[in-house]
Amino acid sequence: MTAVAPLYTVPISERPRQPWRRTFSAVLFFLVFNLGCVMINASQFVFLLPLRLLPFKWSRALYVDGIRYTKGAFGCLLILICQWFAPTKLIVSFETTGQGSFTPEDIDRIIVKDKKGDVVSLNLPTKFVMIANHQIYLDWLYEWCLLYFIGPQGVHRYVYITLKKSLQWVPVVGWGMQFFNFIFLARSWASDRVQLSASLSTLGSEAETQDNPLAFILYPEGTLVSQDTRPISKKFADKMGIADMTHTLLPRSTGLHYSLRSLSPRIPDLRLIDVTVVYPGIPPLHYGQDFYTLRSVFFDGIPPPVIHMHLRMFDVAREVPIGDLSGSNPLEASPKTEPMVEVDIPEKEKNGFDEWLKGLWKEKDDSIGMFYEANSFAREKAAQVEIPLKLRRKREMLDAFCFFLPAAAGWAWGKCKTY
Repeated sequence: MTAVAPLYTVPISERPRQPWRRTFSAVLFFLVFNLGCVMINASQFVFLLPLRLLPFKWSRALYVDGIRYTKGAFGCLLILICQWFAPTKLIVSFETTGQGSFTPEDIDRIIVKDKKGDVVSLNLPTKFVMIANHQIYLDWLYEWCLLYFIGPQGVHRYVYITLKKSLQWVPVVGWGMQFFNFIFLARSWASDRVQLSASLSTLGSEAETQDNPLAFILYPEGTLVSQDTRPISKKFADKMGIADMTHTLLPRSTGLHYSLRSLSPRIPDLRLIDVTVVYPGIPPLHYGQDFYTLRSVFFDGIPPPVIHMHLRMFDVAREVPIGDLSGSNPLEASPKTEPMVEVDIPEKEKNGFDEWLKGLWKEKDDSIGMFYEANSFAREKAAQVEIPLKLRRKREMLDAFCFFLPAAAGWAWGKCKTY
């Protein structure tokens, strides 16, 4: 008898039609996710924006804390929709040889378990730039979910990403991302380099001054590996006389280089966390979007059964060749003082960082090839942990809908009326 292949291993275009019962689940997902987004954005407009407009330090502090809460609420919402509509788990492994490796003692310290032996958090540094290979449009969602498990309370309240400027006015989602202080770029490097450097310099100064986490997610490839982008990467490699990648695209170093040079002088212990992601069911040399899309995962209910994430970590100041920063001016950000930003990087330092990043990406590309052979990144069982994507506390289901912000506002209003 021939075994039936799991649906996640079948290209989306070849899958059978989903039964009508899936329609109810798809509609429910649509309602739950959009309800969460609307409630988060409404809370930002109704309860937080007025605080920002008031000319008081206490109101500004409450506004910033409130925005962090709404950002954390969105992180919880992402976990919740996975938990309810597309159950999966992370298999997180740690590099034990080569660049950015962890020692066995590091791994024992990083993995935090509860009394039952379940992993509840990863004791990693909380000020970092996270880079990863880019295969599907849901990459950012699963990496934001990973941030929920980093540190005792998670750093999902402190995540920042770059987006196309055209997205900032998309109703609800775009408005919410503006409140989150995400960085919107016009895809013109002449203007984007100033915007990126200025924004990150301010965020870095604030994180260090206030001793808060900072998690900046960046994709050096710039786009997905696909049928359209693969020939472009090959053409560029041929032009430069270098070998092309097999499972990834050639990385673009400029944005990452500017980001690290903007943050490093302001955050002395900044880390670079490199994540190599592999989704099961995608054969070698095939494309992730043919197997996993927003629709197939959440509407059709065919998520990846696991998501493999392999971590390497670097001390930026000591292990990453970002160049000479002696001329940088890490001024503290304030309403009246903006940190000085860097516009030009010496050509020699650009080339040195570019070569380093290409070497790192070649190792990543090779590790993906070895994964396909061994079905695992970890050379040792102790260097790998399994983390189900689900909320750790039941009350966070209410957080996902920003319940406690209007509840707190209602309580405060009731107290005011009694006086």
